[in-house]
Parts: sequence; C-alpha cells; structure tokens
Amino acid sequence: MTITTDTARLPLLLTTLRLPTIATLWPTISQTADEEGWPAAKTLATLFEHEVAERVRRRIGRHLTEARLPGGKTLDTFDFGAVPMVSRARIAALAEGDAWLGQGTNILCFGPPGVGKTHLSSALGHALIDAGYRVLFTRTTDLVQQLQTARQDLRLAAAIEKLDKYHLLILDDLSYVQKSQAETSVLFELISARYERRSMMITANQPFGAWDSIFPDPAMTVAAIDRLVHHAIILEMNTDSYRRKSAQARNTSSKAEPTAHPN
Repeated sequence: MTITTDTARLPLLLTTLRLPTIATLWPTISQTADEEGWPAAKTLATLFEHEVAERVRRRIGRHLTEARLPGGKTLDTFDFGAVPMVSRARIAALAEGDAWLGQGTNILCFGPPGVGKTHLSSALGHALIDAGYRVLFTRTTDLVQQLQTARQDLRLAAAIEKLDKYHLLILDDLSYVQKSQAETSVLFELISARYERRSMMITANQPFGAWDSIFPDPAMTVAAIDRLVHHAIILEMNTDSYRRKSAQARNTSSKAEPTAHPN
C-alpha cells in the first residue's frame, strides 16, 4: 500500500518540481533499475541526466529560433576547399567560443559577393549556439532601421541594452548600409556600446577604406573602425564567387550531357 501511494503521488510531485522528462521516463527507468538491481544513486543519476539533456535540447531550440540564422548554413556544409585562405582548424577553434567571446573580440569578414561570408558567419552562429551561447543574425540594414526607429521613440539606449543578451551579434552585409539612406550614427553607438564587452561578427564586401560611405563623418568612421579592430580577428575571403563557380560548373555539366534524339 505504501508503494502504491507513493507511486500515485509521483506525477504530481514531479509536475510541481517542473521535472517533465523524469515524469515521463521514471516508470520505464525504475522498471529497468528493479530488474537489473541498480542502486538508488544510479537510478537517480540516470533520471536527472535525461532531464538535464532534455533541458539543454529545448534551450538550444529556443536559441536557434531567436537567432534567425539562415537555414542549412552550417560548418558541415561549408566548402573550405573553395576558400583556401580560411583555415578549417582556425574556424573550429572559433566555434568553441569561450576565449574570444569572453574578451569581447570581434570577427571581421571581408570578400566580394558570393564567396561564402554569410554562410561562414551563420555556420559559426550555429556552432556557438550548440556550445551554449546566444547569437543574433541580422542584415545590417534591418538592424540600423530598427535602431533608428528606437532613437525616434527615445528608446535607443534600451534597444541597444536589449542586444546585450547576445554573446555574438552577426551583422551581415555592412557595405549595403549608406549614410544617405538615413542617419547611421546609431550603428556607431551600437559598436561603442559593445566595445570590449560583447562580440560582433561583421561581413562586408568593401574594405575599411570604403566605409566613409556608411558613417555621417570621417571622424566617426575612424572611431568606429578603431573600436572594431582593437580586438579583432580578420578573415579575408578574396577569391572568386562560389555561387558563380557553381553556376559555371552546372552549365558545363549540362552542356556535356548527350542530347537524346527521337527514334
């Protein structure tokens, strides 16, 4: 009777303690424990290991959703052979995240369109989320517009502070931001706020010398670059467009295929 009563109470107790995975698995695991004669410590450890693993899985799922990373762009699908100047070992080290993220180091990725900058930044984002970090991927133009709206509503400081929860902020296609579109000093304020505290990864088609088209004045351009490169890892991806080479390969393959003739 005691065992029956305790067994009946378990679902309510586990629900109260917010242990849904244990609530689901305990009958199966306890039966195995009884059959194999497990000590109580092993049974408890097994139950809690499953609970912890499921919580990690759910957390990673939430962080992947909020990160807004492009789908399918992971390190497993990145063609390192097409970009020989990017070291696979170096990227694997960066994917662990702990050292450079803890120091607020930035990653600046330069190269012409189509060489895989977006793919590489997204792949690092995926790996870092798997490692337990929080990441946000955004087109730079979209984020600038959001921050401009926040400034107009007198909540720019709060908007920038909200981004602090992300260990890495990925700004894709910085070169497409133009100061003629609107006042882009909000971008400088974001860079200044994260300086030496939180990391950023920026992809750009243009080198630093062309950034005077982004910020309102030369002094701000110099100051922004100075803050970004003070603690930075620079990845140069100056190679032919991967997309263009892929298209050429497909065209060559299609031309090589024999044409079927009707009998």
